[in-house]
Amino acid sequence: MFFFWVLSENSKSTKNSKSAILVTVNMGFFSSSITILQTLVTAIGAGLGVWGVINLLEGYGNDNPGAKSQGIKQLMAGGGVILIGTQLVPQLANLFG
Repeated sequence: MFFFWVLSENSKSTKNSKSAILVTVNMGFFSSSITILQTLVTAIGAGLGVWGVINLLEGYGNDNPGAKSQGIKQLMAGGGVILIGTQLVPQLANLFG
């Protein structure tokens, strides 16, 4: 739970005075957004990996070294994005919590 101060204007006073109010923010929204972000990043990485496998198989089928190279690069990049989604994104909850 976060606490922070908000300056508000007092409407009852004739003078333009400001008072500080303590506001709390519930962290339920933040933790659910971290879970959604983790799922999205992992899904994007999986899609990139599947696309890489398709390019890799196409390169082997047509004996095309360019498609093989592109496929293996996409496959490795997809694995890296999945790793970021499963390992790094959950650490954001610890950073702000």
